[in-house]
Amino acid sequence: MKKIDQDKSEFLDEMLDYWQSEKLLDHADIQNLKGSYQSKTFDWRRLAQYSFWTAMACGVIALSALLVDKSLLNYLKNLYNTPNIVISLISAIAAATCYIWGFRKKKLKPQNVFSNEAIIFSGVMLTANAVAYLGKAIDNGSNHFSILIFISVLVYLTLAYFFKSRLIWTFALLALGACFGTETGYLSKWNWYFLGLNYPLRFVFFGLIVTIGSLLLNRSKKLSYFFDVSYFAGLLYLFTSLLLLSIFGNYGSLDEWYTINQLSLFYWAIISASFCVLAIIIGLKKNDAMLREFGIIFLFINLYTRYFEYFWDSWHKAIFFTVLGISFVLIGRKAEKIWSLEFMKK
Repeated sequence: MKKIDQDKSEFLDEMLDYWQSEKLLDHADIQNLKGSYQSKTFDWRRLAQYSFWTAMACGVIALSALLVDKSLLNYLKNLYNTPNIVISLISAIAAATCYIWGFRKKKLKPQNVFSNEAIIFSGVMLTANAVAYLGKAIDNGSNHFSILIFISVLVYLTLAYFFKSRLIWTFALLALGACFGTETGYLSKWNWYFLGLNYPLRFVFFGLIVTIGSLLLNRSKKLSYFFDVSYFAGLLYLFTSLLLLSIFGNYGSLDEWYTINQLSLFYWAIISASFCVLAIIIGLKKNDAMLREFGIIFLFINLYTRYFEYFWDSWHKAIFFTVLGISFVLIGRKAEKIWSLEFMKK
């Protein structure tokens, strides 16, 4: 007997009762089918997943608070009088310990997915801490942070390839984006524009490069394991940047942006929506579910963003939210029909 989530169990019960009422199945078949599954009393797997996610988020917040809080850092420095290079070395050793421990547990107890990933995640954060304190130790006042971030990218990529870890590969891609942003900022002497491009427009090209790079990874037997996560990251960079570009245009500062009429950025919204439509078309032709879904999701976000931009001030709020509510009801009903059809096919 298969145990399933309660909402799925209720849905199956409802469908089986409907099929019985329509005389598509007889009573004996219905009872046999209902006896083949059982509703879970509690989803412990989901609780474990959320618990480890919360723990990892708390770890990130704690580390960020430690790095940002100067008074706390000064207090710890006075208390222990530990040089930055020593903290960096200790963090690096602790990170290596986490990686070795995590990947050994992964082999010995592969069923403990979330706890294993939590240990590896701790290693990732300790690696970032080691690089950060290494930067403090060798800082000469140049503010060239991208070199340190690039070092972390190389470390993450090496570890991800050696241990076949998509989690570490994900952090490598996140660090690569941070490296790109800080390097272009450094080269432009921290001006708002780099080669005439603001940050969203820069990351449109960065997202395209990562997406194309992920397609090249898929052609390599050794690196195809990282295709999915790289493709997802590239599309996320691309479509998020296009969305921000449709809102802010190629303006570098909020002061400039506040002075313009939002309708003057309509052509950026057209470009962003065109990318979404193109992604949907290519996704349908190539049977690329990820590309298709990115196109659909960001097209909806784009349309609703334009709706808020152009009608928030001009429409009465009662009319505004009535139209908004009706639109979500229509979308929900259509999505429910599509999902029901797909379930029936399965």
